[in-house]
Amino acid sequence: MELRHLRYFVAVGEALNFTKAAAQLRVAQPSLSRQIQDLEEELGVDLLKRSPRGVALTAEGKLYLEESRDLLQRAAESVKKVRALARGEFGELHIGYSPTPAIELLPPALAAFQQAVPGVNVSLHDMSSDEMVEGLRVGAIELAVMSWANDEYATDLEFESLRTYPFCAILAAGHPLARLKSVPLEKIAAEPLITLNRKDYPDAMLMLERLFQPLGVRPKIALECDSGSSVVAAVEARQGVSLFTPLLKLVTGNRLRYRPLTGVTEVLAVGIVRVRKGDLTPAGEKFCETLRKVSKTAKAIKQ
Repeated sequence: MELRHLRYFVAVGEALNFTKAAAQLRVAQPSLSRQIQDLEEELGVDLLKRSPRGVALTAEGKLYLEESRDLLQRAAESVKKVRALARGEFGELHIGYSPTPAIELLPPALAAFQQAVPGVNVSLHDMSSDEMVEGLRVGAIELAVMSWANDEYATDLEFESLRTYPFCAILAAGHPLARLKSVPLEKIAAEPLITLNRKDYPDAMLMLERLFQPLGVRPKIALECDSGSSVVAAVEARQGVSLFTPLLKLVTGNRLRYRPLTGVTEVLAVGIVRVRKGDLTPAGEKFCETLRKVSKTAKAIKQ
């Protein structure tokens, strides 16, 4: 049995006339009659009552007409879905992200993407750096929007930088260093430092070590936190200072003070991470293109 048998039967069952159905289908009437007979023989039931006055549906024919319509509709919908999937306009897309690094790019990109392709269901996954790396490796997520410190961190992944941000000192209101317009890194080296924990965010610790390397000192880590919000709370409680980018200002507003660092050329790169030489779905490729467009229009954040 093929789909054409169903189409032929539906045409005959709706027209209740072989001549009209054959004209509608643009096939010869004898050929159409043979196709319906073949279908009845395969099913082992009579679908039509034939008489000199025309044809009528049997009880089995009435049921099979409804079923055939449903099958043809589902077949047509499946073709539409497959084609939409190939165009990146249908399906599911799982994206990992780090809340603070992704805060400038991800929300507008998601809004633009879902407006353009509402047929794609996007699932966002708030993850640590290590969780995103593992998620990409096992296929739990298709791409990630995160900061990236070094390609040696995960050689099986590739990073596409979209935006870079300068580092700044993050201080509690009233901290003595907040009175300065810019803060020398040497002064930060003498302060207790609050950072993300090295287990879940090894790239954050790598970046800190890189920042302090020109001074020949190691950062004085006072507290390692499991999230950016914990870092903010600890800085606000005056347990120490932190180093990040002005991106954090989009989260905290004026609760903390952000001061540029003098003598520091390192920047934080934020972008797309994906499996090296791995194929993204068409929807994933479309989302990456949306991220690229958003990154080009993003404005610099004032410190």
